Formats: sequence, structure tokens, C-alpha cells
Amino acid sequence: MSHPAKGTTAEPPEATGLSPAEAFALLGNDTRIEILQALLDAGGDERPIPFSDLYERVDIDDSAHFNYHLKKLTDHFVRRTDEGYEFQYPGRKVVRSVFAGMFTDSARLEPFEAPGSCYDCGGSLFAWYLDEHLTIECEACGATHVNYSFPPGGLDDRTPGELLQAFHHHVRHHYCLAADGVCPECMGKVETTVSRTAESSDLDVAVVHECTRCRNRLHSSVGLNLLDNAEVLTFHAERGVDLSTRPFWTFDWCVSDERTTILSEEPMRVRLDIPCGDDAMCIVLDDDLDVVDVDGCARPIEADGAGGADRARETGGADDD
Repeated sequence: MSHPAKGTTAEPPEATGLSPAEAFALLGNDTRIEILQALLDAGGDERPIPFSDLYERVDIDDSAHFNYHLKKLTDHFVRRTDEGYEFQYPGRKVVRSVFAGMFTDSARLEPFEAPGSCYDCGGSLFAWYLDEHLTIECEACGATHVNYSFPPGGLDDRTPGELLQAFHHHVRHHYCLAADGVCPECMGKVETTVSRTAESSDLDVAVVHECTRCRNRLHSSVGLNLLDNAEVLTFHAERGVDLSTRPFWTFDWCVSDERTTILSEEPMRVRLDIPCGDDAMCIVLDDDLDVVDVDGCARPIEADGAGGADRARETGGADDD
């Protein structure tokens, strides 16, 4: 799921030309971070900002000292134009990460109620936040439905309900991007595999996304990657369910593999049975997560309501490595 941003233009890959160590060294200075923040405040992500306007926004008396640090950022994080200075993508990403609290904040939330019930025992769910991760677990049996990173800045000015809704969109967006072959962290190319051999023992059938550029890895059940699938969206919409807003962890097919069946291993074919109301649909995928077949006709749910794979226990949902 990828939408073009209004008013932005594509930039060439490897825009900075820096190694990670060199990039961190350049940013290891308070004045340079302040310059990036001042550029953002002045609107440098939309238009070039003149040198004089930028200088006035930074708490530094020596223009030569200011110019020295600005030059260190130029061509790597900031671009100089005839009209002034504007962001390059890496600079915009860094300063927004700072504002999001990724590098500066430490937050913790004690457990609070979350919507839905446990896929394993039917118990109530609760959520808690620690170490920049939000976790949703079953209060009765301890089964983890989801554990995923979430910037601490996302906690600001939100009620628990608003936080969980933001978290739903955050995780859903990441997995929809990854399923489309785009890394949610660096926009690099993502390779996807569906395998019986999971990275952890909790899933018999797992999907692994790995970015070829930054090596970001996402690990999940099969269903979580189908929240943007046209057939799945239509099937639910026709039955009054909006998958874009309904919390994904309330669907057992998103956070476990108990409705997932391995049809064959050579080649790999996986079937997912997705219920909605009194009906169900069937979708078959290959080892690249490409859809092979869809049963578009609604059919009654079988008595056991399961697809065939052993029921997932403990951590059954989304996880980022």
C-alpha cells in the first residue's frame, strides 16, 4: 500500500554517499541538530530557506561558526539552492525521528484494556508499552497477539483508545508496504518468503520480510499481510466490516496460524480460511506471498472454524526484529 505524497519528488538512491559511521559522526553535534530543527520549523521541507532566515532561528552568535556546521550538513542532509537551503530526504527523516521521540524519549504505560478476545482461550486482552514497543496480550493465558515498535512521540495527547487506533494504522501500514515489496523504514526493496520453518516456534507457517538495503526484518502470520488485499477488503466490506479501522489483532487469522493450512511444500502453497459473520472465504498463496487462487463465493464456516495448521501459541502476531 503506497500513496504518492503531494508536492514531493523522487530522489536518487544513496543520496548521502556516507557510511553509517560517517552519518552518525556528522550528526553528533547539538548545533547541527538545531540547524535541522530550525530548517523544519521554517518550512524547509516545502521550500528553500535563505541563509539569513535560518541563521536567525539558531541560538548561535558567530555566523562563521554557524556556516561551518551548515556546510557539514550540506550535500548529505541539506541541499543548497539559489533560493536558500532545503532538506534532502535523509535530513528530513532524521529531524522527524527526533521530534517523534525515537532517540530522546523514554516512556512506559502500565497495562490497560484492549478490544478483542484471545484467539487461543477467549480471554480478555490488555495492552502495555515499554522500551518503545507496544504489546497486546491475553490476560488469562498470556498469549501475545502483537508486539511491535511504536515511537514514544505517538503517546502524546492520545487517550488509550486513540493510541491503540494509531498503533493499528502504524502496524497495518508497515506490513502492507512490506507485502508490496517496500521497506517501511528506508523504502528499499523487500524480499518476502512464506515458509513452514518459522524463525520462532510459535508459528507453523510464517511470513518473513527482509529489506535488501537496511536489513530490516518483519516476521508475522500470513493473514496480517492481507489487510490491503482487494478481495479480502471487499469480502469484509460487503458484510459491514472495515478492515482499515477494525483493530487487526481482533481477527484470529491475523495474529495466529490456526486458520492456515499448508497445501504443498514443493511448490509451497498455503491456504488461509478467513471468516466474517456466518461466511468464510479461502485464499491460496505461494512462497512469495503472491495470490494463486481466491474462493470469491461466500460459504458457511465449518464447525471447527480452523484451517488445519496447529494452533499458534504464545506470540502469534506481528513482530519486528
